[in-house]
Amino acid sequence: MERLFSIITVTYNAGGVISPTLESIKRQSFGGYEYIVVDGASDDDTLARVKTSGIEPLHIVSEPDRGLYDAMNKGIKLARGEYLIFLNAGDAFAGDDVLSRLADKARSGNFDILYGQTRLVDADRRVIGARHLTAPEHLTADSFKRGMLVCHQAFIVRRGIAPQFDLRYRFSADYEWCIRCLRQSHGNGYLGENPIIDFLTIAAGTTERNHRASLKERFDIMCRYYGTLPTIARHLSFIPRYFREKRRKKGYCKK
Repeated sequence: MERLFSIITVTYNAGGVISPTLESIKRQSFGGYEYIVVDGASDDDTLARVKTSGIEPLHIVSEPDRGLYDAMNKGIKLARGEYLIFLNAGDAFAGDDVLSRLADKARSGNFDILYGQTRLVDADRRVIGARHLTAPEHLTADSFKRGMLVCHQAFIVRRGIAPQFDLRYRFSADYEWCIRCLRQSHGNGYLGENPIIDFLTIAAGTTERNHRASLKERFDIMCRYYGTLPTIARHLSFIPRYFREKRRKKGYCKK
């Protein structure tokens, strides 16, 4: 069967969260994919879970790396599918027909990028809401001047236009990578309002220090691609959105 998709998962000691990811892949009704796991030399049961998942074809690389985006670059180099899907450990496809829907969309037009909506789930896999940024029906290279409107996991890119991640960015290289992909794309196919990705939300998963560093990197990327003065002006309009999201996160923690 053709390998339309290369599903790439980067792991490091992810044994506690990776099972839902593996199960969602194995349940897909469309089988035209390969699964690539790039592991950073885990010392827990991550690899044992992957190897016994029953997913085929399966490619595993386990060795030290220089971080998340270095591992993703390795995944790109290993991939042979037409489209790349980065599915983090703990995240999952939102239904058994997601790959089938993506395949139908890919075959319906000349799309370099396929994308859709994301919903948030907790550690018990309960849906706790939609992502605070909504994927637009029409996506262009300028769309990301308002932030990362499409979750990276729900942003599927034709391998032929996909660059390597820029390792100068430690926390926001995925945002910069998406912008470069959009600038290369000749067509972007929207999957509709029905979510395609379940994104695992863990309240303590990212430190405030890293969050601030990520925001600074993202600001620098926006200035680089969209201009400094327009980016500053745009960020002033982001302030109400920031406080709304902060209140919403507090609400999640209280549940």
